[in-house]
Amino acid sequence: MKSKTHMNRREILALGGGTLLSSQLMAQSKWPSKPIRLIIPFAPGGSNDIIGRLLATKMTQRLKQPVVVENKGGSGGTIGTDYVAKSAPDGHTLLFASTSITTNAAGNKKLPYDLIQDLQPIGGVGATPFVVVVANNVKAKNLREFIEIAKANPKGVSYGTAGIGGINHLGTELFALACNIELTHIPYKGIGPSFADIMSGNLQMILPTVASVVQQVKAGNMRALAVTSLERSSLIPDIPTTDEAGLPGFQLEAWFGLLASANTPAETINRINQELMAILSLQEVKEILARDGAVPRPSSPEAFKKLIVSDLERWNRVIKDSSLKLD
Repeated sequence: MKSKTHMNRREILALGGGTLLSSQLMAQSKWPSKPIRLIIPFAPGGSNDIIGRLLATKMTQRLKQPVVVENKGGSGGTIGTDYVAKSAPDGHTLLFASTSITTNAAGNKKLPYDLIQDLQPIGGVGATPFVVVVANNVKAKNLREFIEIAKANPKGVSYGTAGIGGINHLGTELFALACNIELTHIPYKGIGPSFADIMSGNLQMILPTVASVVQQVKAGNMRALAVTSLERSSLIPDIPTTDEAGLPGFQLEAWFGLLASANTPAETINRINQELMAILSLQEVKEILARDGAVPRPSSPEAFKKLIVSDLERWNRVIKDSSLKLD
């Protein structure tokens, strides 16, 4: 009797476990089962915020569940990224990330999360190029002439960035390595504050995104020499690409994409990716991205992970080859 009773209990426990598993599978298949939080790890107002909010609006319309944007800025995006990395792996807390997650990981070995192990890529959203900009008092009418000036004056040309270890910083050092030149870094508290010094001639060069500087370029307050994409930007179509201007094959873009915490079910990741693909195919979305200087870059979770890994390797290599001290 004891054995039979014992078996019945085991059967009951097995039945209970099976019911629990069934409930979990049903919950996964019903994603989203509650409002979704889209974490943007920067303050409101920039390209990350503009594009992230556009995505949230379209997702809300398609999913019939609110997608609520939360700006969790600080430490170059680290605070918001860490928040998502430590969130429940159920697809209801997502990260709207940009290239900065890879520059942060390369430049800071003491992050509270592991970029590759603690986050699950969902898919790419879009990309926007940078532009090589110089002050009007720099005697270079094109990129080749600027490179020659820099070669003739090692460390005599200064460039401004949004801070040490960020994409403007590492991106400019990547550019310098490609040109075989040495520049002097002047960090600011954001790329915007460097504009005043460029316009006054106290700073020689910056490498901002096209969208952030297009109005100043068109107003003649500074001179654009080349955009860093393989195709010209629709915002400044008269400006050649770096490839056209004498730096063959050079490409640098700021990309945007979605991630979730590690161990989010594959079926949930794939469902979100499908929604992302559908949204990025909309003409309205393409037009809004274009106004911000960006183009859609939809991709599979696997392709997006490859991009993140390759970017991380590239920035680690730039830091090593340039002997940068980021501490």
